[in-house]
Amino acid sequence: MAAAVLTLVSSSSSVFLSRALLLRQSTSPFLRFTIDRQRSLSRGVRMAQTLTTRATLGLTKPAPAEFPQIAFTAKDIDASEWRGDILAVAVSEKDMSKDENSKFENPVLKKLDSQLNGLLAEASAEEDFTGKAGQSTILRLPGLGFKRLGLIGLGQCTASTAYKGLGEAVAATVKTAQATSAAIVLASSEGLSSDSKLNAAYVVASGTILGVHEDSRFKSESKKSSLKSVDILGLGVGPEIEKKLNYANDVCSGVILGKELTNAPANVLTPGVLAEEASKIALEYGDVLKATILNAEQCAELKMGSYLGVAAASANPPHFIHLCYKPPNGEVKAKIAIVGKGLTFDSGGYNIKTGAGCMIEIMKFDMGGAAAVLGAVKAIGQIKPSGVEVHFIVAACENMISGTGMRPGDILTASNGKTIEVNNTDAEGRLTLADALVYACNQGVEKIIDLATLTGACMIALGPSIAGAFTPSDDLAKEFFSASEATGEKFWRMPLEESYWESMKSGIADMVNTGGRAGGAITAALFLKQFVDEKVQWMHIDMAAPVYNEKKRLATGFGVSTLVEWVQKNSS
Repeated sequence: MAAAVLTLVSSSSSVFLSRALLLRQSTSPFLRFTIDRQRSLSRGVRMAQTLTTRATLGLTKPAPAEFPQIAFTAKDIDASEWRGDILAVAVSEKDMSKDENSKFENPVLKKLDSQLNGLLAEASAEEDFTGKAGQSTILRLPGLGFKRLGLIGLGQCTASTAYKGLGEAVAATVKTAQATSAAIVLASSEGLSSDSKLNAAYVVASGTILGVHEDSRFKSESKKSSLKSVDILGLGVGPEIEKKLNYANDVCSGVILGKELTNAPANVLTPGVLAEEASKIALEYGDVLKATILNAEQCAELKMGSYLGVAAASANPPHFIHLCYKPPNGEVKAKIAIVGKGLTFDSGGYNIKTGAGCMIEIMKFDMGGAAAVLGAVKAIGQIKPSGVEVHFIVAACENMISGTGMRPGDILTASNGKTIEVNNTDAEGRLTLADALVYACNQGVEKIIDLATLTGACMIALGPSIAGAFTPSDDLAKEFFSASEATGEKFWRMPLEESYWESMKSGIADMVNTGGRAGGAITAALFLKQFVDEKVQWMHIDMAAPVYNEKKRLATGFGVSTLVEWVQKNSS
């Protein structure tokens, strides 16, 4: 069935289709039977091949995923009185200043140093510890209430990125020491506002959880973290901070899901498996989530020729994923959508990825946008924000090479009727997003954010840790960047230069799908803009670089925490 539908949407299938229609109109029952029988056998073979591929390819089955079980508690006690394995003290460069007697001026450090008879000041001087970001020094202290004391550098700032780094440093320390308990205190927390303290607690806890987590599903052996409890000292106590710590736990469960989905290889995570994962989330939080999974035939009925054109070459059929969140009670005051690119593998198609730097070996990460969407779904399902309806949408498929695949020069027709001349089959993500964006607009939403590992151009422009944000709406930009400040994820607003659209015009269709190397990230965003209703506020996130850490060869879960924060800002 999928094979027949995908053939129909191929732009060059008109001759085949005409012949098929003539044969169908023939008065010969034998001819009609033969055609129907061949199609039925073809569908059966393709389905059998897909099931066999999923079951046997590489004989790889992931072990069950494990979420770190850490109890976070806010305590209002002096750091010197804490009892446990590791006391981690976060210090900025300013905190390390000393008086004429080489004594710390910072009250927290001064008290701890006094308890240690000057050992802390002496050790920091010997280790040349100045509080710079990324610096740390650990002292083993037998006979005291805590076995180890760690100084963790924050640098010159106390922003979310620094706090996240603090949590990750603590996680690395406890892994090495196999500690079961830890406490974290900021040397200078007195000057922080109550909101800043809450956000610091949230980001520190998040960094710790994510730092402790290890994706060992595909390893024959792994060393698990022993950390069971973390006390947050000096940032306040009470229901507000406890709520914030629980929120961190919920968000991190989504980030970890996003990481694990992106880490999963393409022989394990097919479009069908991605749809299964989405359905599992909807079942788990069935009180607020509803799943709709469309097959290729249903997508053809919605005229999604752009999306189906990309999917046409793969033995693994496409799955269009739509999860809808509705609050458990109260009036819905805002309707928004989050759309993620869901290419579970991208070969480049007939414009196959070749040569150094093509990154074909890590193209499993081309569904990083979809992973961020599903990670956000999981977190939202737990948090259950009020007043906001959210549509989570992924057009999942593979971009492969076969006799049924789209070719350079083919013309695809998207679900809004616009035609696209394919001048590069490796610019496939925007083709899938085109129909996904039209579908999102049809849900009656007021705002849409799409996330995609879309262009190498954006990676070159912004480097490994910053995503590009494109939007014609200043209000949406302000709202989204406010959310990112709370999470520490980095985005940079990029221009939507309308004059560049000239390079995207086709001689025989409405547009081409690529406009050359110059300004490639901008022309890609302008392409997507053609499929968004003008009344809808829209932002495109090009996250090709920060979604994957090439040094660690691991996914980052980028985007999940900011999406959750953005949804929160749209709730009442």
